[in-house]
Amino acid sequence: MKILMVTAEAVPFAKTGGLADMVSALSIQLAREGHDVKIVMPRYYKIDRKKLELLPGPMAIAAGNEETWSAVYTTKMPGEEKVSVYFIDHEQCFGRDGIYGVPGETDFHDNPYRFAVLNHGAFQLCRKLGWYPDIIHAHDWSTSLAPVLLKNVCRYCGFENTASVLTIHNQGYQGVYGKDKFPALGIDWGLYYGAGFEHNGAINFLQAGVSCADMITTVSPTYAREIQTAEGGFGMDGLLRVRSDVIRGILNGADLRQWNPEIDKKIPANYSAKDLSGKTKCKAELQKRMGLEVNPDIPVVGIVTRLVDQKGIAEVFAPTYGSIFNICANMKVQFAILGSGETWCENEINTLQSKLPNLRAYIGYDDALSHLIEAGSDFFLMPSRYEPCGLNQIYSMLYGTLPIVRRTGGLADTVDNYNEKTGDGTGFVFDQLTPGAVYDTVGWAVWAYYNKKDHILKMQKAGMKKTFGWDEASSKYVQVYKEALARGCSRF
Repeated sequence: MKILMVTAEAVPFAKTGGLADMVSALSIQLAREGHDVKIVMPRYYKIDRKKLELLPGPMAIAAGNEETWSAVYTTKMPGEEKVSVYFIDHEQCFGRDGIYGVPGETDFHDNPYRFAVLNHGAFQLCRKLGWYPDIIHAHDWSTSLAPVLLKNVCRYCGFENTASVLTIHNQGYQGVYGKDKFPALGIDWGLYYGAGFEHNGAINFLQAGVSCADMITTVSPTYAREIQTAEGGFGMDGLLRVRSDVIRGILNGADLRQWNPEIDKKIPANYSAKDLSGKTKCKAELQKRMGLEVNPDIPVVGIVTRLVDQKGIAEVFAPTYGSIFNICANMKVQFAILGSGETWCENEINTLQSKLPNLRAYIGYDDALSHLIEAGSDFFLMPSRYEPCGLNQIYSMLYGTLPIVRRTGGLADTVDNYNEKTGDGTGFVFDQLTPGAVYDTVGWAVWAYYNKKDHILKMQKAGMKKTFGWDEASSKYVQVYKEALARGCSRF
């Protein structure tokens, strides 16, 4: 099949989260299976034009109230020459720092126009190339206009045999803006209601995409069910239940070229399930790097996260009731933390590490350090309020690090809870997101570390033997594509 990925981000070009990893990894896997895959995304300020090839001639885009023009650059996806990546080069929209907004601040006020340029531009790119896809695969709210355009505007303009798939990576982000921004989308006012944009007197990009897409996917089976509940739907659960027959949950894979302890060049020693001695060296290096006591007998709990409410940070770090101070004060354990986000949480973590000798943190992001934390930790804490898929718990298991997670979304689908009688399992799972539950579950893991060494080793090896590649996931996406074609195209 011919597949066009329409996305706001893709590694290694631009990334805010797991969406960027998924788009690139899935595209590469599909191309290796023989599909013709292209990616279209914005050329942000930090993406160097000098490393790209300019396509001849400007491209007209009918977004907003009048036609605008852009250049188009292209390159090959690193690691897979068969995947071409195209960049919409529109300085007014994308020549700035940030993808959706300035980090730590609100979204850019002109996001409706910015992403209208991307979505309209995706269709124009196909015309420019003379290449019409079987599938337009949109990702999250920023490209949810693509299914709307396919169904209501472009279907009979060369895309008669094209179907749409929308992947929801995070239901909590829907692209809600004032009704006054609707003209920026470059579509008829009749689609404000007709395509499902109307949302409490505003416009909702994701809602329109869900209304118009031929098929909808989420990034784990449990999350596909959770978004259809009042708690997980963020106001859209009713619509999602109406469209439940076209929703599929497909668990993300991991990029095993980057996350594999046997070949990882970012850790001080490689290791495998057959020989874990290298993990001991990684632990010592992590303790040294973070300024913790270098002691192989003290369990290390790693945290690599965005410091935002979704990740359960209040229950862990809040100064008046968070659990981590009591964990560090009452248990013989160490914490190695990497993250950035909400200012209050960053400040509190800095305060904690000034008071606690067994807690050290790096505020910001460091890719090499994230690999070292995964390899050198004994446990990895992910107390997420909700987690569409999650990748760090997958990385943790692959690296012989036992996840401590809340039973939600992809965490529920990937981590098997510890059985004290048999030693089976790959991690420690709790249900209610409370400081007490976090404290008790970390305590349970620490108890097992000191008292059930054989169980810990058994669980490590079980996690490392799990398969989290993209081959299985890609075959499920191909099936979804076939279903989309059967539903959306006149030839069927």
